[in-house]
Amino acid sequence: MGSFLTNYEEVAAVILFVIGMANLLLQPNLIKKIIGLDVMDAAVYLFLAAKGYIEGRTAPIVVDGILDAEHYINPIPAGLVLTGIVVSVSVSALMMALTISLYREYHTLNLDEIMMKLRKEEE
Repeated sequence: MGSFLTNYEEVAAVILFVIGMANLLLQPNLIKKIIGLDVMDAAVYLFLAAKGYIEGRTAPIVVDGILDAEHYINPIPAGLVLTGIVVSVSVSALMMALTISLYREYHTLNLDEIMMKLRKEEE
């Protein structure tokens, strides 16, 4: 139980990821599926940020002449999070644009109804 209390950021990230995955799998509404994917993205970014932070270290900016890497936090996870956020926003915008196209074509956001209409068109 003690590790859950010390790693609460990771536990929160896993819980958020599971919530987003459940939303993605169980919701028939396309907008809610996109929100679920965005929640999953946020969980991954929280996890990366939590793993990139080391207690007692500072940002990798040399001000006092300390060049030893043991005094600084690794900047790679922060760069990955920033890049991931940019990609996530682009993917979300594309998904919303495709959802608008589907809505204009089928007049519903329910994926089950869209699939039924597609099957009727095939017959």
